[in-house]
Parts: sequence; structure tokens; C-alpha cells
Amino acid sequence: MLHLRIFTDGSVNAQLKVGYGAYLVVSDLNASIDLLKDIVKVRRFEQTSSTKLELQTVLWSLEEVMVMANENDITLTVYTDSQNIVGLPGRRVRLEQSNYYSGKNRRLNNYELYQRFYRLTAKLNCAFVKVAGHQVSSKKDAIDRIFSLADRASRHALRKNS
Repeated sequence: MLHLRIFTDGSVNAQLKVGYGAYLVVSDLNASIDLLKDIVKVRRFEQTSSTKLELQTVLWSLEEVMVMANENDITLTVYTDSQNIVGLPGRRVRLEQSNYYSGKNRRLNNYELYQRFYRLTAKLNCAFVKVAGHQVSSKKDAIDRIFSLADRASRHALRKNS
């Protein structure tokens, strides 16, 4: 069974409601950072917010990995600095039972993305791991160094195109 690791991040300009999501798929954590930085994928999202962008980026990455895997048996570990994403699997029952309404009887923002997230992850063998993000270099381990590639790519794209 193939074990892939996905690193996702996003950067958004809240005033313009434009953001860039970035992801990187890694099978070997010992791969050269120089080689990995060349395979980071970046995509522009419009009419977005920071929470929405993190969801959009994770969904985009998972959908593309499913296509790449082509029905092969894979396990995924998704690394993100988004607490919302990491907490979604544990919130599924409560969100579905409330039909994606808040305690104040308002439909949750991004509920359609949450529904899509649950439909997609139900088909996958995946786990979500929170990374600290934005750490000083001396405190970074291999996971943090790879995650910083997605972080830098999304921030660079936003600065370049906003």
C-alpha cells in the first residue's frame, strides 16, 4: 500500500477576497527540498476567505490525488496549519445532525464545502495532522520544512498577483 503525504496551505487577501492555495504530495520524507519545491501546485481562488480557502485547497488536493491514484490502494496523511480542517472529522456527526445549522439556527458558512469534504474523505483512508507553521528555521523538523514549501508558494503567489 502506498502512503502519500499531502501538505496544504493558503494565503488570502481578505479585502479583495482572493487567495492562493498550494499543495505538495510527497511519498518520501527524505526527498530533497530543492526537488520538492519544483512540484508544489498553486491555484487561485476568488470570493474566498481564510477558512474557505483552507477547505478549497484541501478539497482540490484530495481530488487531484484521487485521480493520480486511479483506484490504487493508498493511505494519506494531510498536513495543514488549519485547526478547522484538522477538527472536521471529529465534528462530522454533530454537523450532520444539525443539518449544518448553528446553535442560533443559521446555516453555517461553507456548509457545502463541509459536505463535499465528508463525501470525499469517506472514500479515502486519510488522517489530518496539524502543523505549527511559521516557525523559525532552527525549530523545524522534516515535516515543517516540507510544509513551509506550500506556505511559501501560496504567500509568494498572493504577493505576486494581488
